[in-house]
Amino acid sequence: MHKFPKFYGLVRVGARGQVVIPKEVRKMLTIKAGDKLIVTSGHPGKKMVGFFPADDFSQFLSHFEKHISTLKAEISNKN
Repeated sequence: MHKFPKFYGLVRVGARGQVVIPKEVRKMLTIKAGDKLIVTSGHPGKKMVGFFPADDFSQFLSHFEKHISTLKAEISNKN
């Protein structure tokens, strides 16, 4: 079965480039006023924007850093 992303509605970009993240998305990601978000452009060549809670992204990076030497070794062994 092919899954498609869920759409949360339309937002308007303000004069200062600001957008309001829909309430349902804020609730799903537990985003509160003052929280920091990582903003990504998505896939290269695609016109997309994504948001990640900075704390979650920081945890991902910490986990990745712990395993990076093992991953590098596995990649080297495959070549």
